[in-house]
Amino acid sequence: MNLTDTPEEEEFRARLREWLGEVLPTLPPKPSPDDWPGRRAYDLGWQRRLYDAGYADVHWGASPTVRLIFLEETEKAGAPYVGAGFVGLLHAGPTIAAEGTPEQRARWLPPILRGEEVWCQGFSEPDAGSDLAALRTRARRDGDDYVVSGSKIWTSHAEVADWCELLVRTDPQAPKHRGISWLAMPMDAPGITVRPLRTLAGSAEFAEVFLDEVRVPVANRVGDENDGWRVTMVTLSFERGTAFVGEVVACRRVLRELAGEARKNGRWDDPVLRRRLGRLNAEFRALWRLTQWNVSEAERTGGVPGVGGSVFKLRYSHARQELYDAAADVLGPQALDLDRPWVLDRLSSLSYTIAAGTSQIQRNIVAERILGLPKGR
Repeated sequence: MNLTDTPEEEEFRARLREWLGEVLPTLPPKPSPDDWPGRRAYDLGWQRRLYDAGYADVHWGASPTVRLIFLEETEKAGAPYVGAGFVGLLHAGPTIAAEGTPEQRARWLPPILRGEEVWCQGFSEPDAGSDLAALRTRARRDGDDYVVSGSKIWTSHAEVADWCELLVRTDPQAPKHRGISWLAMPMDAPGITVRPLRTLAGSAEFAEVFLDEVRVPVANRVGDENDGWRVTMVTLSFERGTAFVGEVVACRRVLRELAGEARKNGRWDDPVLRRRLGRLNAEFRALWRLTQWNVSEAERTGGVPGVGGSVFKLRYSHARQELYDAAADVLGPQALDLDRPWVLDRLSSLSYTIAAGTSQIQRNIVAERILGLPKGR
């Protein structure tokens, strides 16, 4: 693993820093967290700026190391996150780039990169969350279409999405991992009902999606029929391997801010708290090195992250929860004030051991695919 930039990477980093310094002061104010149409417009507007400046294709057209530099520098500069575009840019887009046909790549990738279309993720179901292969949403072949019926839950940004990366069962008689297909479903198709879900933190970026005889063209299937589980593993490798990179940088920034707050409010005098923050600093430094290792592995294997992403996701999920527990310790009674910094982040951190595959699932992956242990019964 090479931890130093090449001359070309140093030039890219310097050029990106200069551009960020020029453009960030010109951005409009961020919309209200509850204004999803406004947030969509803001996030896609930022993506369009990246596209016009030549940075939009770093997610798929650049090496994993350049992608890592991009995420590190944009987070350090306080640039907008991908926001409503995260499923398209970090999940569906990379999957289509790796597994799609030339026609599919030409149709779906440019609008994502230009900030024109939003994607949502239709994977989890009420009775198929951790055991994703147990999904029951059915797709029946009818000529050139699939006719899809079922329901999805925790569908990110469904209320403002143009497309959905959708997992369906195309062969109910096959073993559960072998009868699944990966479809791109237009969200304006007849028969789709979206019902937003409000989270503990008060946000509504998730939704339930109900599908009643929705027709999806067979041409929208990515990969072969009934090969969707393999394609899904590609999607999840991106979700667990690189999608959290910017958040690690953000957590390291929060850790520095917590230390500063503790010095101001007197909590820094507590040696237990200082040790806690010191251990977390070591934890996130180690996670950053693990991220670099995973990126090096992705470069060696053609750009798709491997099972090392599960190691990262497992440890990061718990470290993030520990970080915001420490924030509550620094804030003291003010940790009950939802208007204080880090309080809502603490609530949202509770989901990280569930989202993108529960910690129990990640442990199974590590045990079976890295340590070679037998599958659990």
